[in-house]
Amino acid sequence: MQKRMIAPIIFGLVGTVILVMLGNWQIDRMIWKEDILARIDARLAAAPVPLPESPEAERDLFLAVQVQGEMVGEEIHVLSSSPATGPGYRVITAFETTDGRRILIDRGIVPEAYKDAPRSPENGTLTGNLYWLQEDIPITPPNYARNIWFGRDPVALAEALDTEPLLLVLSYTSLSSGPLPAPIGNNIPNSHLGYAVTWYGFALVWIGMTLYLLIRIKRKTV
Repeated sequence: MQKRMIAPIIFGLVGTVILVMLGNWQIDRMIWKEDILARIDARLAAAPVPLPESPEAERDLFLAVQVQGEMVGEEIHVLSSSPATGPGYRVITAFETTDGRRILIDRGIVPEAYKDAPRSPENGTLTGNLYWLQEDIPITPPNYARNIWFGRDPVALAEALDTEPLLLVLSYTSLSSGPLPAPIGNNIPNSHLGYAVTWYGFALVWIGMTLYLLIRIKRKTV
């Protein structure tokens, strides 16, 4: 082996090992994410239970819940979007349970054209999933004059509607005058396989480039 080949070989081996390790790490992340998604799916598909007295985010996230009572007060419209409706607004309202608790209800997304359309309250028994929001608190303050909010800040929404900072996202809607249900679905992305394939692809390219360089070095020294 010629001395001029030693450095490219070492460089090629080290680069290949690093790229393969990155691909293996993404595979491990994919397995970890699949386990999390499977647990979320199981929770979303579970039979609904009564609203816990003291819900906790870590314990009760996505918990399927059934409540009885009636919607009260005004709506809040949160700017949103859905593949089914396009740009629109989430309809958030207060719900008073039969035992006197007040919580937030996400009724679904209404298209822009139906923002101010009259809507009958949904009373009786409602079913949905508890959701602790991961959204960033919006910098833009609500446009109170037009009733347009730019993010679902649970604390601010609860203060505005005089409820607990607890959101129940309905799994359906009985309305036919605009809002479409936007139930919590397992739409958490899992792109780790694609990332792993990319890193493995880079490793193959790295090997190819190293071999090409070694062949050129050998030809020049013949």
